[in-house]
Order: sequence, then C-alpha cells, then structure tokens
Amino acid sequence: MNINPHFKQKGKHIMSLIKSIFPAANRAESANHNTTAVVRPRYDIVANDTSWTLKAFLPGVAKKDLSITDENGVLGIRGERAWKSPKEWTTLHRETGDEAFALSFQHEGRIDVEKIHAEFADGVLTVTLPKAEALKPRKIEIN
Repeated sequence: MNINPHFKQKGKHIMSLIKSIFPAANRAESANHNTTAVVRPRYDIVANDTSWTLKAFLPGVAKKDLSITDENGVLGIRGERAWKSPKEWTTLHRETGDEAFALSFQHEGRIDVEKIHAEFADGVLTVTLPKAEALKPRKIEIN
C-alpha cells in the first residue's frame, strides 16, 4: 500500500503534537526503542508564608540516582530510573524504559539557598525552599 507523502508528513506533525501534549507518548516510544529518554516527572508545588514545597513523584528511582543543584538562580533536579530484569527472567512485554529525568526552576534569588532541605521517601522527593527574607510577609510599624 502506498501512502501519499503529504499525508505521511501530516501524520508526523500530528504525532509530534500528541507527544507535546502527552509526555507519556514519548516514554512509550522510548521504551519500545530501548533508548533513554529525558522526561519531566510529575510534580506539585505548594506555598505558605515562609516557603515553597516541591514534591516530585519518582517511582522506581533510587536516592543514589538523584541530584539537586543550584546554580545562577536555577534550581535543578536530575536523575535516572533504571530497571534491570533478573537474569533468569525473559521480558515478554515492556511499556517502561530506562529514563533520565530533569526539572529546573528559575528562582532569581527568591529562595534562601542555604536553607533548602530535601527528603526522599517512597518514591517522592520533597524539597522545601525557604523564601528569601525580603519576600516574607512582615508587619510594618506605624509611627
């Protein structure tokens, strides 16, 4: 069957659009081709008067495979998820692949970098980002 080249090109465009909307499409394709994709993991950010808290959901990631950096006003979280099946197993079907992941956030000095605190438990990375003193609410005395 011969496919019209114009239609084939539109098909590539549509797949590109789907991948930009649904990141899981990138992961599935990567798993099928045994390549390592760089993905953006799911995360939440909440705030209170004194800090922001970021929770990144990283199932299957080991603590030793995580790194957090702060450079030039950019907080970076990077790591890898790798799964190796035991030698006696034969993979029959696999929808997951080894993944490198990365998140970065520009904070432009709004965070007190010296007081950043991170914990990792049960596949959830929790990073507490204290607000810089200038951003914290304060009461102004009236004379």
